[in-house]
Amino acid sequence: MSLSFEEAAASLRDALADAARGLVEREAMVELVALSAVAGEHLLVIGPPGTAKSEAVRRTARALGGSYFEYLLGRFTEPSEIFGPVDLRKLREGTVETETTGMLPEAEVAFLDEVFLGSTAILNTLLGVLNERTFRRGHTRMKVPLRVCVGASNGLPEEESLAAFADRFLARIYVEPVPDPQLEELLAGGASLWHEAKARVASLEALDVLARAAQEADLGPVRPHLAHALRTLRAAGIGLSDRRAVKVQRLIAAAAALAGRRTPGVADLWPLIYAVPTKEGQALAREVLRELLASTENPALAAAALEASAGPLARAQRIGRAGREVLAGRPAEGTEQLPAWRLKLEGVVREMDAGFAPEALPVELQALREEILTVLGGPTSSVAQA
Repeated sequence: MSLSFEEAAASLRDALADAARGLVEREAMVELVALSAVAGEHLLVIGPPGTAKSEAVRRTARALGGSYFEYLLGRFTEPSEIFGPVDLRKLREGTVETETTGMLPEAEVAFLDEVFLGSTAILNTLLGVLNERTFRRGHTRMKVPLRVCVGASNGLPEEESLAAFADRFLARIYVEPVPDPQLEELLAGGASLWHEAKARVASLEALDVLARAAQEADLGPVRPHLAHALRTLRAAGIGLSDRRAVKVQRLIAAAAALAGRRTPGVADLWPLIYAVPTKEGQALAREVLRELLASTENPALAAAALEASAGPLARAQRIGRAGREVLAGRPAEGTEQLPAWRLKLEGVVREMDAGFAPEALPVELQALREEILTVLGGPTSSVAQA
């Protein structure tokens, strides 16, 4: 039975919700993997080790229902470890062909950790896979079923040759360790991942339906707004290459499809933020495009859309919500839980101070900060002096 557009959008939305469950502060990353898969583009994740990058990609791959390949690259990784060994039977006949069973050329979703550590031979072969969906090695020529490749690294490369390779990843997200106020949520979510719960899985058919809708979408109505956004970014000193400016339309069309809209509108412009290459550029882009992105809305990709459109406001909302929850859970006086609860409150204040200059602290957080300091013992408390 073939899926309708509405059924495909609902199926993928439900599967993503299950995939993100337990992944604290990684919901946006899960959603961007799916967005990139529908758009037929690739995602680069920048962040320190141990921040659940691989777990987020694995869970999204399961949600999408496709075959999955994952590998940690190093300086001495051989091409055969990624693409498959040479077929020895064919080699005896004088033909150099690659046995690709179970390797990247046969994967629908791929995750390459420390992607910039790959050798020149690996990266050159990857270029053909990423750009043209074609694997070439020796006498082997084959089309690959790859929907999305997620690359991960601790930072952006400075070498010009690697920077050119990195540009093939259209979407980029920067991740940080989970902040202090959410440590309990992190621990509980991490423990829940040890027990494999039955999660909903979307079919590749659903992905194909949405990808086809994105390819056929009429971008005419939204194109003037996108051009205005690009001019605004240029005026602020944020330049996107012509290639990135053109290809971001795929992300916009995919965002609309995942939201259940056949025609993209201003509410779907938010993926432009993730097409800005640097972390600093993304932060500035949020500021200069704040008014244009005010109407952002996406029920399937709510975390990614909110982070793109709101930036500091989204962080303020999360901090405020976490702080109110901690305040509401105050233990009784004299109990052994009270010191730990006070430490959590101090963590909320420290995150406010680390994330916002005093003059830029939103009014709601100012009130919450004062309330927390009062509970902790007034403005002379140690956290206020820190």
